[in-house]
Amino acid sequence: MFDLILRRARLANERVIDIAISDGKIAELGEVTGPAREEINLEGKGYVSAGWIDSHVHCYPKSPIYHDEPDSVGIATGVTSVVDAGSTGADDIDDFYALTRKAATEVYALLNISRVGLIAQNELSDMSHIDADAAGAAIKRYPDFIVGIKARMSSSVVGANGIKPLERAKAIQKENGGLPLMVHIGNNPPDLDEITELLTSGDIITHCYNGKPNRILTPTGQLRASVNRALARGVRMDIGHGTASFSFAVARQAIAMGILPHTISSDIYCKNRINGPVYSLAAVMSKFLAIGMTLAQVIDCVTLHAAEGLRLAHKGRLSVGADADLTVFTVRRQPVVLTDSENDTLQAEEQILPLAALRAGKWFTTEQGKAENVFNI
Repeated sequence: MFDLILRRARLANERVIDIAISDGKIAELGEVTGPAREEINLEGKGYVSAGWIDSHVHCYPKSPIYHDEPDSVGIATGVTSVVDAGSTGADDIDDFYALTRKAATEVYALLNISRVGLIAQNELSDMSHIDADAAGAAIKRYPDFIVGIKARMSSSVVGANGIKPLERAKAIQKENGGLPLMVHIGNNPPDLDEITELLTSGDIITHCYNGKPNRILTPTGQLRASVNRALARGVRMDIGHGTASFSFAVARQAIAMGILPHTISSDIYCKNRINGPVYSLAAVMSKFLAIGMTLAQVIDCVTLHAAEGLRLAHKGRLSVGADADLTVFTVRRQPVVLTDSENDTLQAEEQILPLAALRAGKWFTTEQGKAENVFNI
């Protein structure tokens, strides 16, 4: 007997299927005929996808700069898994890990290569903070929690050290089995060309559509040659919207040239969640729907592609044996004004709204879902 069957679940490609769940895993897909302890009919109540993964958040509650609660940026907004992108380094990863065990949301971490983490904006201005032995020990302690490493490569972070912290990050990556490396890009120095030339297949550029001078586009609006070479090597592009790192203009130009993001992420924390311009992963996803990506493309960016980029083997997929992490959502067709990090606006005709989520087979109705009053659960 199944624990739960979701009947008439509509996928982003408009296919309608049943989804059976047992022991926190997807047990069967298609036309499910077996008995279940509970059934929920989703017909007419929106879409279902694999659980959304936000691959760039800041949810270490004790961080003095960028902090939030995992469930506030996760399950409460339909996001079943979040990846904290460098809030903690080797010094405080143990505390962060312990805190995440109490969350309903699945939490992973990208370990900051600075052992002190984000206790200040300039964590890589002191090279002594980059302790390869401490990083390696932390990765060995939490192999299922630390899914990669993070290096913030902008002038306010590295100070006078230029490209050196990234060279150290690549050495730490090599010493630890080639874990995914996410690199924050922003104001120079170091120049983006220097950064991209060091990146290899599987590395992730976050804030890829930022509007700063040190961006992926040339002043004439073409893709930088160094970025093109990096993409050809298999480097991945992540949105990392954030307070100051996403431009509609850059995104439109890049997407028009066929330079689509591999992953859509929020770079969310309490201030830009409450006051904007981020608000939620769904709000960021809506911006890409408005720019012209299809619903299926947008969903892939927060499910399959996110799982592949961070090697989360049991996440991001609607397949038998995968974790029973699902997101139920609707696409509301009504005009809405969206804002980027440059304070530019875009009139959209529809937006993505999360209604509920299943995390390891357990149901959570979002505030939007409660307001819509579509589930009697």
